[in-house]
Amino acid sequence: MAMLEKAAAQVGGTIDDRFGAAGWIKKTARKVFPDHWSFMLGEIALYSFIILLLTGTFLTLWFQPSQSEVVYHGAYTPLQGLKMSQAYESTLRISFDVRGGLIMRQIHHWAALIFVSAMVVHLCRIFFTGAFRKPRETNWIIGTILLTLALIEGLAGYSLPDDLLSGTGLRITEGVLLSLPLVGTYLSYFLFGGQFPGDDLIARLYTAHVLLIPGIFLALITVHVMLVWYQKHTQYPLPGRTEKNAVGYPFFPVYTAKAGGFFFITFGVTALLSSVATINPIWLFGPYKPGEVSDGTQPDWYMGFLEGSLRMMPPWEIRAWGYTVPMNVLVPALIVPGFMFTALGLYPFIERWVTGDDREHHILDRPRNVPTRTGLGVLAISFWLILLAGGANDLFAITFHLSINSITRAFQVLIIVIPPISYVVTKRICLGLQRRDREKVLHGRETGIIQRLPDGEMIEVHEPISDTEKWMLTQHLSRRPLELEPDTDDNGIPRRRLLLSKARARVSRFYFEDRVEPPTPAEVREIETSGHH
Repeated sequence: MAMLEKAAAQVGGTIDDRFGAAGWIKKTARKVFPDHWSFMLGEIALYSFIILLLTGTFLTLWFQPSQSEVVYHGAYTPLQGLKMSQAYESTLRISFDVRGGLIMRQIHHWAALIFVSAMVVHLCRIFFTGAFRKPRETNWIIGTILLTLALIEGLAGYSLPDDLLSGTGLRITEGVLLSLPLVGTYLSYFLFGGQFPGDDLIARLYTAHVLLIPGIFLALITVHVMLVWYQKHTQYPLPGRTEKNAVGYPFFPVYTAKAGGFFFITFGVTALLSSVATINPIWLFGPYKPGEVSDGTQPDWYMGFLEGSLRMMPPWEIRAWGYTVPMNVLVPALIVPGFMFTALGLYPFIERWVTGDDREHHILDRPRNVPTRTGLGVLAISFWLILLAGGANDLFAITFHLSINSITRAFQVLIIVIPPISYVVTKRICLGLQRRDREKVLHGRETGIIQRLPDGEMIEVHEPISDTEKWMLTQHLSRRPLELEPDTDDNGIPRRRLLLSKARARVSRFYFEDRVEPPTPAEVREIETSGHH
C-alpha cells in the first residue's frame, strides 16, 4: 500500500509539474464509490467490451470481408476443394491455420454473449432498484441505446463468416426489410447491393462491425461513465446514507485495485469458457448457399426473442389496392421490438409523470417497496422469456416428440396468459413482504417459542430486531395516488388538459392504490413501551 501511494505521488507530481493538475488528481483519487456486488454487473459489461476490442483487433489481421468465390485448400479436410466465399475461407484459416486463431475467435464470441448478458442483468438491477430516476434519466436512455446497438452489432458480427447458419439469419433479415410497405425493396437493395445475397453485404457489415458501431459504442460508454462519475453512484439504504452523501471506499487505491483484479477475473472466465466449450463451429455448418437451410438453426440467445416472435405470429396479411402487407413479419420483427425498446427507454419519464416526483434520488429502492414497478418488470421479463422459448419450438417438438403446431399454439396462448399472471403474483408477493416487514418492526422477529403466562395465556415470543434493520424496514416513503383535480378552478373556469389530468390520476391509482404503509414512529414507540416483545 505504501509503495502504491509513493508511486501515485510521483506520478501526480510529474503531471502537476506540466499541467498543474494536482488538485484535480487528488480529488479524483479520493472520490468515494459505494461497495456492493451488484455494481460489478456494469463492470462486467465494460470489461467484456474491452476484451471484444482486443480480440477483434487480432481477428481483423486475417479476416477477408469479401464474397468473392474461392476454392478451399486449407487444413480442414472435409471441406477440401469446396467452393466458398473469401470470408468463409479466411474464417476457416483463422480457426485451423493461424496459431491461437480458434481460441481468439471463441473468446471473441463468448465475450459478446457475456457483454449482452451483463448489460441485460445490469439494466434489470437499475430498473428494479429505481436507479434510473432523476438525475439519471439520460444515462438510462444511453443504456437503452447501447443495448439496441449491441443486438445490431452481434447480428453483424456472427453474419461475417458467411456460413450457412449466419446466411439463414441474413435471409430472415431480408424478409423483414421486404415486409416494410413502400420502402422495403429499396432498403433491401441498398443493404445487400442488389438482389439477395448480393456481393457487397459482407464488406458493408464488416465496416459497420469493426468501425462504425464500435466508434458509437466508445463515445456512448465514455459519456455513460462520465455521467456516473459526475452524478455519483447510487447506494443501497443503510443508516448514515442520505441523498446528499456517498458512503464507500476511495477510487484510489481501493477501487482501482478491485477493478483491475475483476477485469482479469472476467478475462480468465471468458478464456476458460472458450477453452472448454465450443461455440459457433462454422466448419460443421458449411458455406452459405441461398437454396439451403440447416436443420435446427438458432441465433445467439439475445436474438432468440425475435426468432420466437416471428414463429409465434399467426399468418396474417393485409391486401389492399394491389399491395400485400405481411403482418406476420412486420408485427413480430419490427413493431413488437420497437414497442419493447421504446417503452424501455421512456419508462423513467412515464413513472415520473405518474408519481409527480421531481426530486433527485441517490438512495435505491427495495423492489418490494415499489410493487407495481417490480410487477411490471417481471411481466416484461416473462414476456421476453416466452418469446425466447418460442424461438426453439422445433427443438421442443423434436426432443419431446410433439407436434410443432401444438407447441406453437401453446406458446401463442402462454404469451397472452403468463405475463399478466406473473404481474399479479409478483405484486402480491411484494405486498406480502411489506406486511411481513411491518410486523417485524412492530412485534419483532418470530422465534417459534410459545410461552405460557401466569394467568394461563399462551403467547409467542418475539425477538427484537436491531436498530439498523428497523431503520431499513421503515426508511422508505409510502407513495399515494395523485388526487383527481376538479373540473373547474376556484373561479369556475374549466381547467385545460382535463382529460390528460384524469388519465394521469387513473394511472397513478393503478400504481399506488395497493400499498402497505410503513410503521410510523408513534406506532413503534407505542409497541416498545407496551413491552409485548
